[in-house]
Amino acid sequence: MPAWRDLALEGRVVAVAADPGHRFSKPVQERIVLVEGHGVKGDAHAGAFVRHRYLARRKPRLPNLRQIHLLSSELFAALLYAGFDVGAGDLGENITTTGLDLERLPLGALIQVGSEAIIELTALRTPCVLIDRFRAGLKRQVISSAETGPPFKSGVLGVVRAGGTVAAGDIARVQLPSVPFIALPAL
Repeated sequence: MPAWRDLALEGRVVAVAADPGHRFSKPVQERIVLVEGHGVKGDAHAGAFVRHRYLARRKPRLPNLRQIHLLSSELFAALLYAGFDVGAGDLGENITTTGLDLERLPLGALIQVGSEAIIELTALRTPCVLIDRFRAGLKRQVISSAETGPPFKSGVLGVVRAGGTVAAGDIARVQLPSVPFIALPAL
């Protein structure tokens, strides 16, 4: 059972990224615009219905619970220690944060980024085979070997509940849902 009471509820945006193409990494941008119920304006994963290529081919009318991907920058230091030089946008995230243990946040947690945008967390991002194509052996580094805590360390997914502009340096504040807390499922 996660220790919810010791979660950090405020962090900061380190970088933002978006890409209109379905590539693994996303180029870092000066700012991104989040659109309510849609995702990141101009990003390949934005839309009301699933845009993940594998899922979209099989169930194109499935609601898009992957409108936005957030990743903790603290992962980069752990990966560097393991021999992998990875930075903002490299793992396909739209928002890179610091100070938040994203994978330990519960389902339905709201994160306000900047002055207006709000993201509702829907799932843990499951690392796919593409992560090893990006850097051979990297997938093993983002799969947790611990028996407690989240099974993956590759960020979280969410939907945009309120739109707004987000840039590096913005504050990221967490609002926890009502108890009981439910761990983020893998998606």
